[in-house]
Amino acid sequence: MTMKRLATVLAVLSGLFLVYTGISFLVAPQPTADGFGLPTWPQDQGEGFLAVKGMRDIGFGLVILTLLLAGQRKALGLATAAMAVVPVGDMLIVLSEGGPAATAYGVHGLAAATVAVTAGLLVRERPAAT
Repeated sequence: MTMKRLATVLAVLSGLFLVYTGISFLVAPQPTADGFGLPTWPQDQGEGFLAVKGMRDIGFGLVILTLLLAGQRKALGLATAAMAVVPVGDMLIVLSEGGPAATAYGVHGLAAATVAVTAGLLVRERPAAT
């Protein structure tokens, strides 16, 4: 598999996963929050914040997919690099709030590493010869 194809696959999977996660936070906020690594609020309290997180994830996923579909691979790489701070922040928040280290590192840390690798692959690409 070429590096360009790998970057494309990682970007598509990242975009789709973010949209899926965002929809999950909108449709089933409490059960989805359980997998995030932080204690959830009692039922019917704070679900607005979970909906905000869902919309954030949908927005990030759509940015990734839109830039990819528009052929703006360099811009996608830079945007993806900027977005890498989000899963790093999520990981640090889970750890600082006493959430499970396995979730912090296994979910958020792995996501941060995947986003950073994807960004690196996209930024390093050479423009196609004309």
